[in-house]
Amino acid sequence: MGRSYWLIKTEPEEYSWEDFTKDARGRWDGVRNFAARNNLRKMRVGDWAFFYHTGKERRVVGVAEVKNEHYPDPTAQKGDFSSVDFGPLVPLVRPVTLQEIKKEEALNEMTLVRSPRLSVQPVRSDEFRRVLRMGQTKIEDEH
Repeated sequence: MGRSYWLIKTEPEEYSWEDFTKDARGRWDGVRNFAARNNLRKMRVGDWAFFYHTGKERRVVGVAEVKNEHYPDPTAQKGDFSSVDFGPLVPLVRPVTLQEIKKEEALNEMTLVRSPRLSVQPVRSDEFRRVLRMGQTKIEDEH
């Protein structure tokens, strides 16, 4: 089965792309929305995810790669929640804003447009490629 694509959101004041690249690997934890948790559970090693700065920025700033499949979230005091580890793949040459994405007719059905509050969401391969082009970014091994 081929690669799947995702979008993961973070407040840049809490954990930015710069923090992530400095760490070289980051654990996506603290997700308490069940739809977002289920998306984490669907991720496979080698999947790619847009790294999205939410809050005031609202823009895609980089691409991360899933480094391991889900495991129990160590920050969860109770409940059945999951974490996934990511590694930085590449920054976008030009970050792509939510406003730009909303203006792009081909992206009208993107989960980011339809369900903007969901913190971990799927991205179709055609949407992923379009946002990469908007960000003037090429990645080797792109399907």
